[in-house]
Amino acid sequence: MNGFEALVLGLLQGFTEFLPVSSSGHLVIVKTLFGIETADASFEIVVHAATVLSTLVVFRKQLWEMISDTVRFRKTEASGLTLRILFSAIPVLIIGLFFKDRIEALFTGGLTVVGWMLLLTALLLALSQWLSVIRQRKGTTHPIGYRDAFIIGIAQACAVMPGLSRSGATIATGLSLGGEKDKVAPFSFLMVLVPVLGETFLEVIGGGFDPALTGIPFYALGIGFASAFLSGLLACRLMIAIVRKVKFAWFAVYCLLVGLACLIVPLL
Repeated sequence: MNGFEALVLGLLQGFTEFLPVSSSGHLVIVKTLFGIETADASFEIVVHAATVLSTLVVFRKQLWEMISDTVRFRKTEASGLTLRILFSAIPVLIIGLFFKDRIEALFTGGLTVVGWMLLLTALLLALSQWLSVIRQRKGTTHPIGYRDAFIIGIAQACAVMPGLSRSGATIATGLSLGGEKDKVAPFSFLMVLVPVLGETFLEVIGGGFDPALTGIPFYALGIGFASAFLSGLLACRLMIAIVRKVKFAWFAVYCLLVGLACLIVPLL
């Protein structure tokens, strides 16, 4: 992997991590089209760390309040949010512990699996757009509770499938359940911190992160990290604004078209 490839993949990871179009799916597509191969998961770990850092920067004040109130055992909205986020991590923890090998095998399925999952993402986005508009008209929206958090967590666990957008699945689920627009996107972006940080830690101690053996130059890893961080900052703020307006139609169309292309191209 050279510097230009790292730049493209880093930008792609940063933008698609927060936009509802699947970062893992797009990385599979680009790697397949351009024949980019890596010896291990070191590059993926680096760019995921960059998007986590961008999340920490965007929500730094809220995170500080959440941590401060939680460790002081204060019963506030911030500490309650912390507990709901931890509660939402239970489904993905179960998937990671018992089905990790099966999930990783899906990433070798090429464009076909990605295509079907992108079509599912398009369906979820379209459905949430419709249900959210109905709930807003009826005035039946509500804050995200523990039941909502667990169901959104199930959506996040399912989104480990390549091509099924994590942000798309979690935000669509939150809106479909009647979650308040201003709360759903921040909750979706904050809830990913627990599983991503946990997975990164396990990969590092398990030997999955070894830049010296991966064959990727250090400058390329640096370019990938920087581009993923900067594009992640932009995409995170952009997605928060988009969710407030509940404008998912174009993302649904995009996922539909890319999904169909992924299914058709291998047949040519």
